[in-house]
Amino acid sequence: MYQFINGRTEQGTSTHTHDVVNPATGGVVATVDLASAADVDRAVAAARAAFATWARTAPGERSAILHRFASILTERAEEFARVESSQTGKPLRLTRGFDVPGTIDNIEFFAGAARHLEGKATAEYSPDHTSSIRREPIGVVGSIAPWNYPLQMAAWKILPAIAAGNTIVLKPAEITPLTSVMFAQALNDAGLPPGVVNVLVGTGPEVGAALMRHEGVDMVSFTGSTAIGRTVLEAAAVNTKRVHLELGGKAPFVVFEDADVDAAVHGAVAGSLINSGQDCTAATRAIVHRSIYQEFVDKLATRFRDIRLGLQDDEGADLGSLVSVKHREHVAGMVERARGYAKVLTGGEIPSEGVLARGAFYPPTLIIDAALDSEIVKDEVFGPVLVVLPFDDDDEAIRLANDTVYGLAASAWTSNVHRAMRATREINAGCVWVNDHIPIISEMPHGGFKQSGFGKDMSAYSFEEYTQVKHVMFELSGSAEKDWHRTIFQLR
Repeated sequence: MYQFINGRTEQGTSTHTHDVVNPATGGVVATVDLASAADVDRAVAAARAAFATWARTAPGERSAILHRFASILTERAEEFARVESSQTGKPLRLTRGFDVPGTIDNIEFFAGAARHLEGKATAEYSPDHTSSIRREPIGVVGSIAPWNYPLQMAAWKILPAIAAGNTIVLKPAEITPLTSVMFAQALNDAGLPPGVVNVLVGTGPEVGAALMRHEGVDMVSFTGSTAIGRTVLEAAAVNTKRVHLELGGKAPFVVFEDADVDAAVHGAVAGSLINSGQDCTAATRAIVHRSIYQEFVDKLATRFRDIRLGLQDDEGADLGSLVSVKHREHVAGMVERARGYAKVLTGGEIPSEGVLARGAFYPPTLIIDAALDSEIVKDEVFGPVLVVLPFDDDDEAIRLANDTVYGLAASAWTSNVHRAMRATREINAGCVWVNDHIPIISEMPHGGFKQSGFGKDMSAYSFEEYTQVKHVMFELSGSAEKDWHRTIFQLR
């Protein structure tokens, strides 16, 4: 049973099931019963009923529950790491060192942030009135999460919503739902009231569509592709729901002529290959000054060739599998088409021997000599593929960095503070790193510009998404006649 509704684990009422597959081995990890539109109705009803009480629960009580939850997840860290690894193909090194610790840190942050909602000072902005601000929860949030970071995405969706006093129905990707359900169950163990968090495992066309169109849902939060994000916007418009979108990316990795080349190469390896490249902030376009272009390419190619693929529990493995064979076909297809107009310098071949042949593995792939308007440069690959492009001056570097419909993340590599300041000012992305690429922290926001969506995850800024501001004004004089009434009728 993999539906979590109103504080209980239940069986979905769809007639269909889905096999959760370990993409590194091809073995079935679990068979889940899928939810139906009727389950969406039940989950939304549970969330609606719980909202009345949860919205009025004292921030200190919400905080205490989240603190207990952080302790529970810390105690069960190894279990969560192993389940996350089994359903995604990630190496245990990554789930133990990044996914689970990052999630626990997020919980601890929001446990504190729940008690620190910000607003404008209460004051007399009009001489005869006192104004104050109430920051109130929105209601029932319908959230749809992607498959690349199932545990962390459950945290990013659930934590700010409930810390601010909302209730939520989360639909994780049906191919990686296990840790999302575990997450909700652990919250229940921490003392979260039934109905505050509900998790439905189902398909997008049935459960996702019903959730984002449901009249009982006040807000939709979606992380995924830009194409589906447009569908979410259209669906939400019918009922005028608030929408939060974190969509695709095509992050530029700009290496200026004065950069430390070795540091940039190390950064490019980590920034492009994290999570096997299945990261919307991953470095995908290395834009490198022509004077150091060849040195950068040569050193990066050597590093890429040294990267070792392997099963999750292989301590010597650097990279795990992609999330599915189907997704590997998408990545491989883009690389194969690129051979017709660019040079594949490393990688680009599906493993055909040994244990790797049984899984959805794909090697680090480096591409050069691609035209600026080509598919591999313009479109999101979402795999371990990096394209390297040369530039001649700073103006061109900034122009190339911004030559994309996306604007989620970017990085600039330089030892010149003025150049770094210009890059952070002029590159149109929600996050711009200097001399690094990928690190995220709970205290700072994550979210994009342009077709990468709008709204922020993590940090206190996320409360802007999950609360609504109410102005409350008290009249002070006690007089029946107000001077402004003269603009409407004559006072006698």
